[in-house]
Amino acid sequence: MAEREEGQTRSPGPLRRRLVNLASHPYLHEGTYLVVISVAVGLATALSCVLFLSVLKWITWLSFEAWQPALHPIGPYLTFLPPVLGGLALGFGIYRIAREAKTFDVSDVMEAIALKGGRISGFVSAMRGLSVTVTLGSGGSGGQIGPVVQLGAGVGSTIGQFLKMSDQRVVTLAACGAAGGVAATLNAPIAGAMFALEILVGHFTADFSLIILSSVTAAIVSRSMLGNFPAFLVPAYDLVSAKEMLLYALLGILAGLAAVVFVRILYFCEDLFGRLRLREVSKPALGGLCVGLLGLATPGIYGTGMRVVEDGLNGRMALSALLLLFFAKLAATPLTLGSGGSGGVFAPSLFLGAMLGGAFGHVVHVLFPAFTANPGAYALVGMGALFGGAAQAPITAIIILFEMTGDYRIILPIMVTTGMSVLVYKVFNEETIYTLKLARRGIKFRAGRDVDVMASVPVGKALTHRLLWVSEEMTVEGFLQKSAKEQHEWFPVLNRSGELTGVVTAQDVQKALDDGDLLATVGELATKDLVTVTPDNTLHDVLVRFHVRDLGHLPVVDRDNPKKLVGIISRVHVIRAYNRALIEKHMR
Repeated sequence: MAEREEGQTRSPGPLRRRLVNLASHPYLHEGTYLVVISVAVGLATALSCVLFLSVLKWITWLSFEAWQPALHPIGPYLTFLPPVLGGLALGFGIYRIAREAKTFDVSDVMEAIALKGGRISGFVSAMRGLSVTVTLGSGGSGGQIGPVVQLGAGVGSTIGQFLKMSDQRVVTLAACGAAGGVAATLNAPIAGAMFALEILVGHFTADFSLIILSSVTAAIVSRSMLGNFPAFLVPAYDLVSAKEMLLYALLGILAGLAAVVFVRILYFCEDLFGRLRLREVSKPALGGLCVGLLGLATPGIYGTGMRVVEDGLNGRMALSALLLLFFAKLAATPLTLGSGGSGGVFAPSLFLGAMLGGAFGHVVHVLFPAFTANPGAYALVGMGALFGGAAQAPITAIIILFEMTGDYRIILPIMVTTGMSVLVYKVFNEETIYTLKLARRGIKFRAGRDVDVMASVPVGKALTHRLLWVSEEMTVEGFLQKSAKEQHEWFPVLNRSGELTGVVTAQDVQKALDDGDLLATVGELATKDLVTVTPDNTLHDVLVRFHVRDLGHLPVVDRDNPKKLVGIISRVHVIRAYNRALIEKHMR
């Protein structure tokens, strides 16, 4: 339900006021309201993704096809120019309009969900989407899943902020939008929901059904506009022999090692370009020049490279081509992203995994032709294994492969290979390809939160001592008047002795009104099974308790007297205390 956060005083406009009031309509249950909003987020996300993909396709055509006939036969020798021009457009155009558009990564969404109440700027998301279409459309090496995750999360967050929802609901809608972005782009609604939960949120939440609804809605809309077919059309591969499982396990080890190398090169290039004494706006053009020169020998590395991946999955590539493309992409993606180009790492991870798996499949098929499958099967399995290892998201990797190919029979090799890759990667890298960027900012991200800082800040530094409470004897009418006056929807309940006996919300009172129970008192409607914290607990303890029941507020009680209310702590207070502690940490 809508809730005014502390410090917000601007009154909503007429349209927003009508939409917000729907949440408290006597004939509209809160669950129904949230279902409608989550479906709306899925719809808006799908339309945004279709527009994004259409613009990307047009810029790609303009960069590599529109001018080639006029410059025949020298056109193929000039394909190194589009990445350079794209870099110049980024540096001297988009980044001057919105500097925040320079970075475009899933880690930004993770940080917003964990630490900023899910609040993401809609304008920045749109500008980042534009920067990605320029980067990828002009030949820069990157992926489109990170961008659509940001776009979807931005759509969901913007809708939640427009409706003046609480941080808890804004986070849910941001996750809904992110899931919808993956679902709409890959035609993979289950994988979209799992991506949002396993990678972004970091844990399963009670609002999982809303994320599913948004993901399914986005997939349906995308299918109606782009067609209903898997992301890759591949043969139906199967396990030829039980002996192959040992080979797949070995491939998992190689994929895990390759993921480690990819992540380290990626951040090495980011540091390298950061140290270059060049104007910041010119660095994307330099990265584009390097990628363009690589592309003259291996044009398959331009953009996302998904057409090349499909050739590898179908076993239509020679061993030499697979190895050449693997190493070229391993260099091109860090050069693009490290120099300031916009894009994600999901598609490059799939590309590298497919090339590595295909090459491995060629070798083992020559050595053991009697009991090994086509190299395309190993390319398929390697594709999921490398991403699963780099992101430490085995469930998402397995489900994405299943939905992107529509083939279940290769699931056992995928599970073994992905599992091995995840284990091997973890031996060398504690942080994932996404959380490493947060760690470099001083944020220790675990299961949706920064555990280092959160564990160091006591509740006493974050809570509010302005006690808003209601008495057990208060009537439903009295509660509604107090809630409207304070513009607050959650209250501790105290008895005549001033002891804490429960908590009550506007939802509890609304349910009584729906049931016609107008004579009920607050004490009868209150939740008596309390979750509390003391001033000595940490913000980490608060977040754990928040996640137990998907709460947004907790009563703070005296350490020696659990019936004595000393304050209230909410997600807003946690975020503010975290930001203060993070600033102090960086200053130290």
